Amino acid sequence: MSNIEKKEKNLNQLIDKLNSLSLSYSQPNYEIEKIRTEKNELFRKKNEIEKKNQELMREHKYLKEKIKNLQLEVSKKSKIEDKFDQDIEELSQETENLVSEIDKWQM
Repeated sequence: MSNIEKKEKNLNQLIDKLNSLSLSYSQPNYEIEKIRTEKNELFRKKNEIEKKNQELMREHKYLKEKIKNLQLEVSKKSKIEDKFDQDIEELSQETENLVSEIDKWQM
């Protein structure tokens, strides 16, 4: 962001300088037109950069939200997996107890 802000600041300074140029200088008309063309090009580039920045900010927000949702989903699945593992462990323990009881009865 700071890079974009620096570029924007530089563009604005250049535009200000171009605007402050006085037409009283004895510059040929083609140079004045060249400066105007450059000024318009700088405005156009600035607008493009601002538009791209807004698009990137929207995309960043969308992706950030998506990551958050995925993290929640992973967390939920992890909790379910932990519960499943715990249930399996309990069933395994019950099975061992039942086998032990059966062995006692068979003796």
